[in-house]
Amino acid sequence: MRRHRPLAGETGTGRHVANRSIPFISQGFRPFFMIAGLWAPLGVVVWMLALAGMPVPDGPLALSQWHAHELLAGFVGATMIGFVLTAIPNWTKGPPYAGAPLVGLFALFLAARLALLPGSPIPIWLAAPLALAAVPAALLLVLPALLRAGSPRLFGPPALILLFWAGDLLMLGEAAGWWSAATWPTGQRLMANVALLLVGLIGGRIIPTFTLNALRAAGTPVEVRPLPGIDAAAILSLLAVVLVDVVWPESPAAGAVAAVTAVLLALRLSRWHGLRTLRAPILWILHVAYALVALALALKAACLLLGADWAVNWLHLQVAGALATMILAMMTRATLGHTGRPLVATAATVAAYVLLLGAVVLRVAGPVVVEDTVLPLVAATVCWAASFTFFLGAYAPMLVGPRVNGGAD
Repeated sequence: MRRHRPLAGETGTGRHVANRSIPFISQGFRPFFMIAGLWAPLGVVVWMLALAGMPVPDGPLALSQWHAHELLAGFVGATMIGFVLTAIPNWTKGPPYAGAPLVGLFALFLAARLALLPGSPIPIWLAAPLALAAVPAALLLVLPALLRAGSPRLFGPPALILLFWAGDLLMLGEAAGWWSAATWPTGQRLMANVALLLVGLIGGRIIPTFTLNALRAAGTPVEVRPLPGIDAAAILSLLAVVLVDVVWPESPAAGAVAAVTAVLLALRLSRWHGLRTLRAPILWILHVAYALVALALALKAACLLLGADWAVNWLHLQVAGALATMILAMMTRATLGHTGRPLVATAATVAAYVLLLGAVVLRVAGPVVVEDTVLPLVAATVCWAASFTFFLGAYAPMLVGPRVNGGAD
């Protein structure tokens, strides 16, 4: 029988206790979820202030580039690093990444974020290599544990994170003038699509597992209805989205692949009993996030195949919608689980979920419905910032404080 590996949002064995006097550096999720919660609103609010006419200076990157880059490399990248540093010790039964190695990695990541800030005097030729250093450093940190474990399956998520980093290399390489080719758009698509593939891969494992476990504990056990081949086909289709968008971006082929993938993901999601989770926000938000993946791809297909004007904001639905919602769902759940708290969404957590979903609706549909495009963007920014403010208000004390039962994370 295959040994169960604790999932993100579950706690580990509790065998390892490290740096309990400084909880903030006792597990990788703590500093990296904190900076993700800070960087998500910063990257949007600063951009919105510039659109509103505030004199926000460029830094090493043009402001529009910084906005796009930091939502992916800063916000999404922080959660990827936090996830892999937390999941791999659980998967390999090893000690957590804590203390000096974690501090050094976090300092490197934070230095990169600060170097790229609007108004930063650091030249792009220096800021770019600094910004590219954190992800390889994180993967090198976890590599010995993966090699000792000897399981090829464990290399999947780190390999995808390395591919995500390759997209960052394409973006910053063009900005730094390392090559003359226009690789920024390809890199941006690669980062967004690889992150979506990770959501499809990891979400497809954790969402049905968490849902079935919760329903079983509530005395209403259910099973996932079999649909042979759907799970594998959905993941392969997401991989096809990544590849086609590199080779034939914004083409009918890209639209067709997106359409097929949206259908497969919807079929997959339909088997996970999401309607039974409506009284458990900590669960239904996961189902909503996965549904947004399918919806974003459906809008992409409508835009590329039909030229539908109402679907033009599909990329915002993918990044600010599907990716951000899954990230918020997993940060709240994992923080609760790894700090010894019940997996129950408080009022502040539910407010963060609802405000984020409101921001998504306003950002994607608002400019299409309302003639004044500035008003829905401002409203979306307010909701987005408020969502992460609620997250930080509720979860920052957990991230910096000790585990409530005094054990190891």
